[in-house]
Amino acid sequence: MTKRKLGRSGLELSPVGMGGVPLGEIYDRIPEDRARETLDTAWASGVRYYDTSPWYGRGLSELRFGSMLRQRDRSEYVISTKVGRTFHRPRDPSTFKGEFWAGGLPFQHRFDYTYDGIMKSYDQSLMRLGINTIDMLLIHDLDVAEVGSEDLVAAHFRDLERSGWRALETLRHYGEIKAIGAGVNIMGTIPEFLRRFDIDFFLVAMPFTLLDQQVLDKEFPLCAERDVGIIVGSPYASGILATGTAVANPFYNYVPATPEIIEKTKRIEAVCAAHGVPLKAAAYQYPLRHPLVASVVSGAGSKEQAAENAAQVGVSIPDDFWEALKTSGLLHPLSP
Repeated sequence: MTKRKLGRSGLELSPVGMGGVPLGEIYDRIPEDRARETLDTAWASGVRYYDTSPWYGRGLSELRFGSMLRQRDRSEYVISTKVGRTFHRPRDPSTFKGEFWAGGLPFQHRFDYTYDGIMKSYDQSLMRLGINTIDMLLIHDLDVAEVGSEDLVAAHFRDLERSGWRALETLRHYGEIKAIGAGVNIMGTIPEFLRRFDIDFFLVAMPFTLLDQQVLDKEFPLCAERDVGIIVGSPYASGILATGTAVANPFYNYVPATPEIIEKTKRIEAVCAAHGVPLKAAAYQYPLRHPLVASVVSGAGSKEQAAENAAQVGVSIPDDFWEALKTSGLLHPLSP
């Protein structure tokens, strides 16, 4: 895989990245041997960018990524993880029941975007990974959907501005990390961060897929002006762009897809069929056509999924396929 530059960061990423959500056991428990096979297959397939988070499985994803990566030459891969939560022993370990994750580790999290919280999160990640350097730290999903309310989002932004950002800048200044990023799930997040902070890149999860390109209007141009790089997560829009519409109850943005989304996907599928292009390959390659995008990150819960994700960039897609999507009104006019 030919590596691509991530904005002004100086980092180069493999175009296919591996995300850590599935190995954090979001849907079901995954045995250790299967997790290791998945990671080894991603590596053998040429993946050299790995993105995880303390939140994924409450630390389990980092442990699993580290178990594979610390056996590899450190100069050969790039790893990112996230800040915004620290993890602690539950008050009553015998009755602890973790929310959200089907499995994961038995630790309780606290949101913390202060200087001390950022530094503690960073140190905890180093220990879980078992790797003494992390290339990139991301401010994790600071939006209402993740935090719970606009008041809490505002409070966490205040903590970042008062002290948390200083922690990230200190780590970057002294070379402990090479870039600072922020996770993006909803429109409006990118301008908010650019207004407040000297961000190096964004990891954009949902607003840039075959089904949604609103970021091309104003948000990506703002990034281009500042040479801010983009990594795209969730290229399959959490399900429907991988499964298509033939399955019962396809998912979009982690909930059952609406009739409007299903209908749009069917129209995209018709163009795919007319040009002999697999929907999954089109979904993966579309974000990579934009010059700001350095890598597309997708999770895998099995060795088969890891190999299939990596294979999508090798599928040949003719230019007239993209033109057909545009002329049908299925792609934003500014799509590259």
